[in-house]
Amino acid sequence: MTERTTGLLYGVGLGPGDPELVTVKSARLIGEADVVAYHSARHGRSIARSIAAPYFREGVIEEKLVYPITVETTDHPGGYRGALDEFYEQAAERLAAHLDAGRTVVVLAEGDPLFYGSYQHMHKRLAHRYPTEVVPGVTSVSAAAARLGKALVEAEEVLTILPGTLPEEELTARLASADSAVVMKLGRTFPTVRRALERSGRLAEAQYVERATMPGERTAPLAEVDPSSVPYFSVAVLPSRVAAGASAPVYDGPGEVVVIGTGPAGPLWLTPEARGELAAATDLVGYTTYIDRVPVRAGQQRHGSDNKVEAERAEFALDLARRGRKVAVVSSGDPGVFAMATAVLEAACADPYRSVPVRIIPGMTAAHAAASRAGAPLGHDYAVVSLSDRLKPWEVVAARLRAAAVADLVLALYNPGSQSRTTQVGLARDLLLEHRAADTPVVLARDVGGPTERVRTVRLGELDPAEVDMRTILLIGSSQTQAVQRDNGTEVVWTPRRYPEA
Repeated sequence: MTERTTGLLYGVGLGPGDPELVTVKSARLIGEADVVAYHSARHGRSIARSIAAPYFREGVIEEKLVYPITVETTDHPGGYRGALDEFYEQAAERLAAHLDAGRTVVVLAEGDPLFYGSYQHMHKRLAHRYPTEVVPGVTSVSAAAARLGKALVEAEEVLTILPGTLPEEELTARLASADSAVVMKLGRTFPTVRRALERSGRLAEAQYVERATMPGERTAPLAEVDPSSVPYFSVAVLPSRVAAGASAPVYDGPGEVVVIGTGPAGPLWLTPEARGELAAATDLVGYTTYIDRVPVRAGQQRHGSDNKVEAERAEFALDLARRGRKVAVVSSGDPGVFAMATAVLEAACADPYRSVPVRIIPGMTAAHAAASRAGAPLGHDYAVVSLSDRLKPWEVVAARLRAAAVADLVLALYNPGSQSRTTQVGLARDLLLEHRAADTPVVLARDVGGPTERVRTVRLGELDPAEVDMRTILLIGSSQTQAVQRDNGTEVVWTPRRYPEA
């Protein structure tokens, strides 16, 4: 058996501030340590030391790791990050000297050592060199929820934890789409965090917790907090809506309709803005298949309908908004591309809905999603045409196809066929062959992003209408579009951005 020749390194979590929330194991290790190390600012005071002090043994060696800077500027040649990296290297070597001498070293960490903790900078520099153990601690997140007496998450809710140092736009997007959230590192970031909460529509829900479990603890609705009074040791909390039994919000006044593009398939195609609007709505209105893609939320009303009643659906949504509801009209892809935005705006521009606010939230289109799977077939000018003749005569469709073909545009063809429309793909193929070579690449993309996704490339002369249904989109190349076999066996389709001179 090999004898241990170095000391042991422990990263010890102290909990959020109350010495009684230090775990039994942490207390024992602190009391047995040869060396106790802790970080502090240049003023020399250490909250970590004050929490752990009741457990120090007499004669323990204390290593105070004093930051050279905190938020101020520095003339270090490596800038702020360079100054801190140099400090961490020096601090790690100080601890390494004790470990090499066979001493047990405990590094104190407020909260949990590996959760935004200073200890982790020692861990990454020392844990591969010495026997190391991390002892977890109660986080400020858990402490804040406990002091508020509010659950963070329930059932399938997802908790989002954010540093307040993120840019305001990023904070806003993440808060808008979060079920529940905690924003840490407030202090000087508080005005930015407050604006992000307001812009995301979450300010009314937000709670403020300062110095949880410490002397001077304070809780309050965040909207009531004076920004000048906020210390670093504070957090913003958006508690669980489900646990609170919260229903979706009900709005005074005329309400509004928000037409939301959910992309061509599941959650991966949904923008943060769309997520936030879906979460904030009192009512969801849309084709049942598309509504089923949206997570169920407590108190939110869901109004599904058939895919062929767009006008009625639009009027229903506007009528709900007139009664003070915030209505999300759910549309696949982008709502302005052969989807619900037109139907809603058409109804909203007539009586009695002219005063109802309407907003459009964009989404990933089926054409762009399909193009990304194939390569870059839409790399140059292209036209988007629906092959459906349900709302316009086939003669109009044919005229537009012919014009696009003469102009040598790549074509994205929506709504190519259905059970009641079986001839359009063949007619379009034959028309385009009058202007395009038979070997023109055609991308057939079905259920892009979905469980039965299939994307493949055929040639225009070989396009079989029987292989195309309503869930398929066709991307038909121009005279310049290339289909190239790569070394890995895949075929990529792309249209160059340059076009030859006449």
